[in-house]
Amino acid sequence: MENTPDIITADNIFLGHLSADRRPNMAIFLSGSGSNAEKLLADKNVLDAVNVVVLVTDAPEKSRAGEIAQKYDLPLVALSIRQFYRDHGLKTISLATEQGRQVRELWTRALREKLAVYNIDFAVLAGFEPLSNITNDYPCLNVHPGDLSVVDAQGNRLYVGLHSRPVETALLAGETSLRASVILAQSFTDANKDMDNGLLLGISQKMDVDFGGLPLEELKSIHAARQGKKPAGGWKDKLEVLALSSQEKLKHCGDHIILPLVVRDFARKCFAVKNGQLYYRSSTEEPFAPCTSNEYDLNGLRKM
Repeated sequence: MENTPDIITADNIFLGHLSADRRPNMAIFLSGSGSNAEKLLADKNVLDAVNVVVLVTDAPEKSRAGEIAQKYDLPLVALSIRQFYRDHGLKTISLATEQGRQVRELWTRALREKLAVYNIDFAVLAGFEPLSNITNDYPCLNVHPGDLSVVDAQGNRLYVGLHSRPVETALLAGETSLRASVILAQSFTDANKDMDNGLLLGISQKMDVDFGGLPLEELKSIHAARQGKKPAGGWKDKLEVLALSSQEKLKHCGDHIILPLVVRDFARKCFAVKNGQLYYRSSTEEPFAPCTSNEYDLNGLRKM
């Protein structure tokens, strides 16, 4: 790999505008159990590299954000997205309608106002469900239950989407192993087209899937037999059960490992981008080199 120390300037380095003696201020956004957030808050290498200044949740009624904020003595910003939509006369938080998208921008604006006092340099979307253009305000790293390095012939990422959809898609494609990815989340205009298209910063080691004897053809038949929209309680078929259990396992051996490593490196100014090309260095004493692989090994070292 060719070293290119002369072409990367502070303008190309993520967080390159910060002085060398200042740790970046980081916010953590979460919607559910907060296990990814807790992994970050318990990781010494992460805490040595950042100042965690606030926890943020869109779901104070169901998430563990309040409990975690109290445990780690952190301020909490809570703005229920579901209540916000109800207050604006909508029963769901869907982005399928123009009104739904307008309310999402209003919610984002209200959230932005609450966060202004924290001087956030970057954020981590650690199991944060709603799409939000808060990503325009500062870099937002997002952990995703799918290998976003896998693309089709046109370069489109295959394992995208919310909840267990990326895992189901991978299983139906015949994948026998799964990975978690960390991307730099992008703003969106179309939720169906813009999701999970951000710059890929890292992927985890492979996790083998335990199919429990289920053949691929049976999984495909189950998927083909589904009718209409996904029911409120889920499909509850063998494919969904397998996808959910696989996603939970991936959280432990994928998300919980790769996310702290990428956050650590991002905070240490190890990433840069120029002309769409990602660059990486292992420390500020090393030159940047173009990334040809985004995989981290189990020791936290990036495979270049």
